[in-house]
Amino acid sequence: MDIVFVAVFATIALAVLFDFTNGFHDSANSTSTVIATRSLSPKVAVLVAAIFNFLPVFIVGTAVANTITKTVNLDTLPSVAEGAVPFGVRVTLAALLGAIFWNYFTWHRGLPSSSSHALIGGLVGAGLSAAGMSAINWEIMRDIVIAIFASPLVAFSIAIAAVLVIRLIQRIFKLDEDHVIFQVGQIASSCWVSWGHGSNDAQKTMGVVAATLFAGGYLQAVDAQHLEPPIWVIFGAHAAIALGTLYGGWSIISTLGFKITRVTRASGLGANIGAIVAIEGATNVGIPISTTQAVSSSIVGSGVGVRRLVHWRILVDMAIAWTLTMPAAAIVGFVVFKLTALTDPFSFIATGLAIVALIVYAIYLMRNAVSEKDIEAELPTEASLAVSGD
Repeated sequence: MDIVFVAVFATIALAVLFDFTNGFHDSANSTSTVIATRSLSPKVAVLVAAIFNFLPVFIVGTAVANTITKTVNLDTLPSVAEGAVPFGVRVTLAALLGAIFWNYFTWHRGLPSSSSHALIGGLVGAGLSAAGMSAINWEIMRDIVIAIFASPLVAFSIAIAAVLVIRLIQRIFKLDEDHVIFQVGQIASSCWVSWGHGSNDAQKTMGVVAATLFAGGYLQAVDAQHLEPPIWVIFGAHAAIALGTLYGGWSIISTLGFKITRVTRASGLGANIGAIVAIEGATNVGIPISTTQAVSSSIVGSGVGVRRLVHWRILVDMAIAWTLTMPAAAIVGFVVFKLTALTDPFSFIATGLAIVALIVYAIYLMRNAVSEKDIEAELPTEASLAVSGD
């Protein structure tokens, strides 16, 4: 049995699972506001979001994927004996286990944390476990950390500006909060947010798979800094994230759509505009940002901009989750890599048990998750939608 092939195959399977969790964990990014305002039904909203998650596969490049592949310096990792699983494969496997665990943990609790930062945290933890500080590309990490703080501020600020402009338009043309014009704008902007999510987040899985293939000897490149994902990886990543979105992350949809602030079609449009600017800006420069943070911050900005009640306690919980995401995923990645480094056959037994434990945990949470029916019960009545202003 080719152990390297088995390890690469298992890691790619985990990458697909991560991409699927990214889809349902972040499906709320584009669907929560249109669902909350009844602009689209829950089923239609997630279907439209899934389609627009997939469509970037035909146009968007791989700049973000290239950034992800450079997070860990694969060329600096220790070599192994012939026939043994390379350190690079072990690093990506450990990182994915950390990221998937955190995605399920926060999704079950309805916390819109970052799948992107979970993956990056897992890579950093596994890289440190494998080869210490020299394993991490700290220039890339500097750019990512800057984006962690910059993207929510950009989304928040743009959303405030957008809702103020929308309010001015309302006064000039005497339009209520849920006028059909804002419904159309909200749906269109929601599609754009889904496009941005697919174009930025799917590339993160592409980068991990490309790094795994290279480390395992299945992808040729000049070096680990110049990896191009194969076409089947590009299509597979977009398909997996789209299927995850279609599954629906109902618990986080509930949080973003109903628990932060009251969302109307007008304010929902403003929130989407803020998220779009932050996401597209990052994608164009190849920075893997948190689309969840961008959307959450823009929803807060839309509420602040029109002086609407914002439930800050929810935001405190979200901020705690954001703060813990990278360290928590890094700890899991660090520990799992140590399991893969045990002497044979203990490394395979321990790693296999870790994977099985994660799958059992995931199945349990998915069987006891918030459902579409729970979301429908939270939807506002037609009477409440008739209210214009606050």
